[in-house]
Amino acid sequence: MKVLYFSRGYSPHDKRFLTALSRTDHEIHFLRLEGNQAVQLPARVHEMHFLDTPRGLNKSRALVKHFQDLVKVLKPDLVHAGPVHGPAYIAARAGFHPLVSMSWGSDILYDASHSIKAKLKCQYTLNHTDIFVGDCQAVADRAISMGVPQEHIFLFPWGVDLQHFTPDGGSSWREKLGWQKNFIFLSNRSFEEIYGVDVIIRAFGLAIKRRPEMRLLLLGRGSLESRLRELMDSLGLSEFVHFADFASFEGLPEVYRSADVYLSASHSDGSSVSLMEALACGTPALVSNIAGNLEWIEVCKNGWTFKDNDCHDLAEKMCAACEKKNLESMRKAARITAEKRANWAMNFPVLLQAYQAALDTKRK
Repeated sequence: MKVLYFSRGYSPHDKRFLTALSRTDHEIHFLRLEGNQAVQLPARVHEMHFLDTPRGLNKSRALVKHFQDLVKVLKPDLVHAGPVHGPAYIAARAGFHPLVSMSWGSDILYDASHSIKAKLKCQYTLNHTDIFVGDCQAVADRAISMGVPQEHIFLFPWGVDLQHFTPDGGSSWREKLGWQKNFIFLSNRSFEEIYGVDVIIRAFGLAIKRRPEMRLLLLGRGSLESRLRELMDSLGLSEFVHFADFASFEGLPEVYRSADVYLSASHSDGSSVSLMEALACGTPALVSNIAGNLEWIEVCKNGWTFKDNDCHDLAEKMCAACEKKNLESMRKAARITAEKRANWAMNFPVLLQAYQAALDTKRK
């Protein structure tokens, strides 16, 4: 089968999908909507590029025309595209079938609820999609509410490499920061509005007054970084918070193992890969009570939840986590959750089943 994998850019998630696909018997081609820098693709993955922009067309129509011209030359058996209101929308507008549209979670859970333009694009795409792929029940429920038949939906959490993300190994960040005796919370979400990092900083400012042994490790980058640093300084938290860039893939497990509790105040998520990585490393999680998170967290078993966007409730839950004397049972439960549900090697074959269903749909 000749597959065209069409995505917004080349993120770590794209790399993981393409690497897994490259190990199948299928012929895999990759097209990205953004970014012209050279990237190291997995072996046997062929990168495609948009042709020159036709004159007299606006950007949206030009992209659709580009895509139509490209598939005429490539003649793929199937297109796998996402997010829904981005590459999948372009493929839908181009009239290609069979189309496997893959949600990236926030495209239909958040963007479609906060932007009429995004909602219209998502709706158009779903109306012209043969098979829909999502990573959690919340995504499936939204797709169904937008008219996708249940039998056309394939669900699987993207999962993580359980051999890489493991509780066994070092936790050097404690020593680096001199926080060996402190209770460490970790957030490694991007510094963007949707991830609520400001809520975490405000909550930490409230909680540390009661539990001065707390420390906060903030890994990330994004458009709000300067504003978040200013907020931290205004609350007098500089000596208790450590800002750092995202860790490398190789170094991520050690970051998770250095924390007592993983934090996420995201206002929208599907099955969060960061959350699954933390659980796989045996790190209990304290997360916002949005639908995607509730599918993973059993309160007081492998973590806790707090009211979305409520820094006071988060502060209370942070203190409760800090006061829990023995987290060992929660660490074990976190790992067990990952082993049962977040195993990338076990979950990935569902995507191949979705591909086959798309081909069967075209034949019918």
